[in-house]
Amino acid sequence: MPDAAQTILLNGTTLTREQLVAIARHGAGVTLDEAQLAHVQRAADFLSEKVRCGEPIYGVTTGFGSNADKLLGAHRARDELPGGNPEQREGTLLDELQHNLVITHAVCVGKPFDSTVVRAMLAIRINTLMRGHSGIRVSTLRALTELLNRDVIPLIPEKGSVGASGDLAPLSHLAIVLLGGGEAFHKGVRMCGADALKKAGLEPLRLSFKEGLALNNGTAQMLACAVLALDRLHALLATADLAAAMTLDAFAGRAGAMREEVHALRPHPGQVETARTIRNHLVGSTLADIPYHLVPRFRTWLADSWSDPEDQKQHFDIAWDYVPPGQRHGREAFYARFLPFKGGKKHQPQDAYCLRCMPQVHGAVRDAYDQACRVIDIELNAVTDNPLIFPDAPDAHVIEDQVISAGHFHGMPLALAMSYIKAAIPVLASISERRLNKLVDPATNDGLPAFLIGNEDATDSGFMIVQYTAAALVNDLATRAHPASVYSIPTSANAEDHVSMGANEARHVLEMTEDLGHVLAMELYTAAQALDYRQDMLNAARRLAQRGDWRAIAAKIANAPDASHPSRAQFESEVQTLAAALAQAKDFHAGRAVAQAHARIRERIAFMARDRAMDGDVKTMCALVASDALLA
Repeated sequence: MPDAAQTILLNGTTLTREQLVAIARHGAGVTLDEAQLAHVQRAADFLSEKVRCGEPIYGVTTGFGSNADKLLGAHRARDELPGGNPEQREGTLLDELQHNLVITHAVCVGKPFDSTVVRAMLAIRINTLMRGHSGIRVSTLRALTELLNRDVIPLIPEKGSVGASGDLAPLSHLAIVLLGGGEAFHKGVRMCGADALKKAGLEPLRLSFKEGLALNNGTAQMLACAVLALDRLHALLATADLAAAMTLDAFAGRAGAMREEVHALRPHPGQVETARTIRNHLVGSTLADIPYHLVPRFRTWLADSWSDPEDQKQHFDIAWDYVPPGQRHGREAFYARFLPFKGGKKHQPQDAYCLRCMPQVHGAVRDAYDQACRVIDIELNAVTDNPLIFPDAPDAHVIEDQVISAGHFHGMPLALAMSYIKAAIPVLASISERRLNKLVDPATNDGLPAFLIGNEDATDSGFMIVQYTAAALVNDLATRAHPASVYSIPTSANAEDHVSMGANEARHVLEMTEDLGHVLAMELYTAAQALDYRQDMLNAARRLAQRGDWRAIAAKIANAPDASHPSRAQFESEVQTLAAALAQAKDFHAGRAVAQAHARIRERIAFMARDRAMDGDVKTMCALVASDALLA
């Protein structure tokens, strides 16, 4: 049994997403609420009593799906042959009905689900059965619990559920191991179900009334995938905000679009939260909202670019363009505030959408996440099989008042919630890729080197192909965003004539979170390189100015008037003002949270001064994002 400190109490009403993740991903065990088990057994005893009375009950004394009109007889049809039944079978027809339901429905295909998904499925199924409306015996429920606690993880192929009646096929793969069939992993080793039970000290079961239906009729697969996907998306939303802040700092961008009073005028919750988060990440930044004229642009390093031995180690030169007085007409107010030098920053009051609209885009994805969480939190403690047992229903006159056929197995609430997330994930990936692309494109990166590499010998490609990979991932995510929930294919001879496809939807979303993480990793990898260049170029300019000779700054300025030009004196005065502003500036650096994340990246991945093999860097960066190490 698991350690008590790592055990989650299941009672059918209080399971949370966080607890399910602890069970699925962190190995927590489960224990059953003893008081609630009395309600579980009450429903099982009620069914047993009604069967003895000969009451017709769907899935107990009738067939399933389109066979629901077939009532079970008192004995097997071949028992009436002269000489008796030549096919001797164990158990009653009622037992055989439940057994056959499980073994014939376990027909999924594809690669096995990861153990985290199956552990989540087990916990979900146990929890919903704890509500006491399914008719399962306490002994069977305890046996299901022991699979989880003794690390017997049924092998469940990924594909085969249409999301109504629940996840029939995958849950049958889960249940068949209880019968000694199928396959399972025991302590990570794949083996047949019977051997897994034996190694765990468990015995195969024979199912009783409705127990096959209780085990395989529900939304556990789609719910397990949904919870695990949302758990990842929660971290990836935080990662996206961090990447956005790092990119904004690398651009020396404008933080006004994140201001609190701005978002108070359009207070979508996710938008407000995203803006606040990015503002917090930028606290302490001396890059955001920096005056245009202080920011130099990249110029290729040459042997005579720097005179100081330390500066000669740089992989860049810096430059500005002078705006002569004759070109300032109509812009007098602007040049009253800013010096007439064009460096890296464009003279415009707003950034591109991928920077300016980060709260609106990230926030909309966060709102989609919150809506999905609302749906999933309800489903975690819902009863999702059929029929539903109400043994103590007041004023019950006929069996149909106590055994009610309904449609809680239908996965459409989950399917539509996952469709929303499915559409949201490519949006978050797309804006991340656009920021990455803006960083590597010399036409849009505000004075950084092309592809973020000095390329002084014209042999370097830098971060060019990182953007290719991000673009490929975004396209792949977009092609997977088509909602499965809009395309129902009837099953069971049209008895189940509208299905949710929620299992496909949730599985797709869980898979898509991995690629979203990869796109964000690519942005962070690229933004860290860009941030190094931005900080180093600005601080190189600052050091140059602090040496006290404004002529060193003037030498970095193109379009300067020659010594005999009438505007030369004005130029020199304005250069001296620029040099003084740079000399008086404090160290140029990113916001504290951005700087901490950048430092963690640099602990594992060095700045790339010249081309090198990048595959290891990308693998490391993806692992950093997957581990949430940058969010610590």
